[in-house]
Amino acid sequence: MNKTPGFYIVIAAICLSIGLISLGFILKSTALSVKGMERTVQVKGLAEREVIADTVIWPLQFSDADNNLEKLVSRVEKKNDAVTAFLKLHGFDDDEITIGSQSVIDKQAREYSNENQQFRYIVRSNIIVYSAAPDKVQNALSKVSQLAKQDIAIVQDSYETKVEYIFTGLNDVKPAMVQEATEKAREVANKFAKDSNSKLGKIKTARQGQFSISNRDSNTPQIKNIRVVTSVEYYLND
Repeated sequence: MNKTPGFYIVIAAICLSIGLISLGFILKSTALSVKGMERTVQVKGLAEREVIADTVIWPLQFSDADNNLEKLVSRVEKKNDAVTAFLKLHGFDDDEITIGSQSVIDKQAREYSNENQQFRYIVRSNIIVYSAAPDKVQNALSKVSQLAKQDIAIVQDSYETKVEYIFTGLNDVKPAMVQEATEKAREVANKFAKDSNSKLGKIKTARQGQFSISNRDSNTPQIKNIRVVTSVEYYLND
């Protein structure tokens, strides 16, 4: 029986299909084998450091009251001068001291005023200290009650008058801390490799976490704790 050309085309197509299917199985099997040979370990390394704040913001606030607004404003200005003199006495320069805004409250102008109140006007004054010497602020804070002798009551227990300590030298300590965190991560990875009878290979991926700065504790806000965590994934070799 004579075979037509179409017969041979069909045979060739069947052979090609079988070959492609076989190749697919081979490639899939190879991929699974390679994936199975790729073993990794993910570890984290922590670096912490205590530093002293290098910048401080100290808001000083006081209030005064009177029924005569002109006299009240004049008296507040004199008290501002007294507070400034106190700060200079404790080592602060003019460029570290800023006289902030003064707010005036007229109680009679309020919708729900109390006519029996003793004073009609209240003036609140703000003086800001911005300094690169936290030790000077610590010293002055311990003696700020001396202003009470001049009838100046400095508010110290409100959110608005909270002393803020800042560390601005993060960029200076970053490289050493990242290196420390990475070395600690490698120590952990080496221990894991040893326990699993493997050898530590090259780094597959590495991620540096964000740096965080917080107070060491509530009693010493001028001492900061810097923290960073790095995540590293290593290859494991037999």
